[in-house]
Amino acid sequence: MSIKTIEWRGDRVIMIDQRRLPLEERYIECDDYLSVAEAIKAMVIRGAPAIGVAAAMGIALGGQRIKSRNFSGFFQQLEEICEIMKQTRPTAVNLFWAIERMKRLCWNNQKANIDTLKELLRKEALKIFEEDEQINRQIGINGRELIKDSDTILTHCNAGALATAGYGTALGVIRAAYEQGKTIEVYADETRPFLQGARLTTWELMKIGIPVTLITDSMAAYFMKKGKINLVVVGADRIAGNGDLANKIGTYGVAVLAQHHRLPFYVAAPSSTLDLSLVSGEEIPIEERGSEEVTQLFGQQIAPDGVRVRNPAFDVTPGQYITAIITEKGVARPPYNKSLRELLGRRE
Repeated sequence: MSIKTIEWRGDRVIMIDQRRLPLEERYIECDDYLSVAEAIKAMVIRGAPAIGVAAAMGIALGGQRIKSRNFSGFFQQLEEICEIMKQTRPTAVNLFWAIERMKRLCWNNQKANIDTLKELLRKEALKIFEEDEQINRQIGINGRELIKDSDTILTHCNAGALATAGYGTALGVIRAAYEQGKTIEVYADETRPFLQGARLTTWELMKIGIPVTLITDSMAAYFMKKGKINLVVVGADRIAGNGDLANKIGTYGVAVLAQHHRLPFYVAAPSSTLDLSLVSGEEIPIEERGSEEVTQLFGQQIAPDGVRVRNPAFDVTPGQYITAIITEKGVARPPYNKSLRELLGRRE
């Protein structure tokens, strides 16, 4: 089963509109970088790796429209495009990683003619796309041994093919265990307020054929206490140098519950999600989104008019609650300020 989250087709970027799933499979076409930026901001596409791919494609698309024929003018306009991309989603570090990679490619090829430079940007965006699926599959291989036959796994939000260029991170680990022949089951939190678990994770798993049970966010403790869950696997949008991580709001609570019930809590993410420039999760910027995501459900008002709302899109889970972090480069365990650097081949 293959889900096309995003692709470059001709002179356009095509994305599945994740806001409409699972009731409708609709694709949108972006023919300029501004429409790609708006798609990221509006959560047409979401998930840290997928956001990085979309940003790279948006920058490449914008580069095709730049009319300057000298490098200085071209690079200045490309930087302006990159600044707009940076304003879309502040928490997912993959966004900034992809932007810097595209800028660096351009800077390193400033002696090339402009047409060549435009083609190099397009190819780099496609390379980021292709690398992402390969990375996800390796994350799955590295993580599948942590899942035993007959395990029931709890996951929060969506870290599957829809959150990446394909295959998935947290769901990639689950898929790899399933493809290995293990009999497994998944409990998926609904993930209020955007319902990524209810709308996206269950949809993906049902397409793959992996048994899935949908529960509300407030039911996790009940099923842990009943012994129905063996482990937790989630994704991440940014991981600090000490192992603290930002993920979808509610992840922190699930981690606390898992520790209380002595269940392993695993995180699956590409190494591009590691931000070792941050000492701890206290430095991770947390995006706050509009109140309508909380007060409305599929366009229908569910709360009183004028009620005050807080809507942080992410929370930070301290590294002390994380059993292991699974990346394409290997599995890191505490102490993370040492093991994460070793994964990236860095010295203290």
